[in-house]
Amino acid sequence: MRLPSRILLSRADSLGDVVLTLPMAGVIKQHYPKTEIFFLGKEYTRPLIEACSHIDHFLDINTYKNDPEVLRKLRIDTAIHVFPNKEIAALVKQAGIPKRIGTTGRLYHWLSCNQLIPISRRRSQLHEAQLNLKLLAGIGIRKPFSLEDIPSFYGLNGILPLQPEHQALLHHDKCNLILHPLSAGSAREWGLDNFSALAGLLPMEKFRIFITGTAKEGEVIRRSGICDLPGIIDMTGKFTLQELMSFIAAADALVAASTGPLHIAAALGKTAIGIYPPIRPMHPGRWAPLGKKANYLVLEKECEDCRQGGSCACMHAIKAEDVAKHLNNIW
Repeated sequence: MRLPSRILLSRADSLGDVVLTLPMAGVIKQHYPKTEIFFLGKEYTRPLIEACSHIDHFLDINTYKNDPEVLRKLRIDTAIHVFPNKEIAALVKQAGIPKRIGTTGRLYHWLSCNQLIPISRRRSQLHEAQLNLKLLAGIGIRKPFSLEDIPSFYGLNGILPLQPEHQALLHHDKCNLILHPLSAGSAREWGLDNFSALAGLLPMEKFRIFITGTAKEGEVIRRSGICDLPGIIDMTGKFTLQELMSFIAAADALVAASTGPLHIAAALGKTAIGIYPPIRPMHPGRWAPLGKKANYLVLEKECEDCRQGGSCACMHAIKAEDVAKHLNNIW
């Protein structure tokens, strides 16, 4: 097999999914150190990709999706469709990339790819990061990876130093804890009432608590009253993604549902506690945070009640006392 020299990883979806794709680049670099890796994704994920030492170039999908000739000029020899996308699959074929790797489960991959890997994500018992790594069989990497193996391949070594005004907010003698209550609709949520209860249970002499989220989420969060609790520092709407990553890297712990910040915290080796529903495929078996200090809470039951969306009773049933106990046991 001819060794790849320029590989394109394509995953134009959300932040947490992209975090769980980064180990692919780390594994590729371990096996083929001289390979140049390109990442095709959404522009808002650029800071994450540029912080990964294993990835050489970020490509904004909006720049390339309408012009295969621009992609052709990069002389990429192998493309791996990590997240299936019909338009991107067609683009990569039109750009004349010689080896195009996709999964058997998408009909359009049979037309646009010339190497298919038999993966069924919906039925698999594997974690999302493990499923991603299975695609590397297309370039001769067939080693199985345990969940304990994967964190060593993130490569988030390019996190920028924290801004002085943000550094000044951290307390050197306490656990600097980030609560990230909302998910922009990307995950089942634990509820602002539970996050408020958790904040109220944690002793101020041990914890310094920050609330993060977008500016729009901040409006909702403040109406809940959580930001009025003693000692709470409202940081919603105050960070770019790059600054948020720096703040997570400088903090000690983070609690969230299955969101991008949770996976970033796990990848950075922070205490990352995820709150998950038992419903498949949203359950932690597929989407748990992976890191040396990562953990999760989930109600141990079979449940399909909220598959179509809305409030999740199983999430709300997880007690704030259980999360507080976990944090107090560590700190």
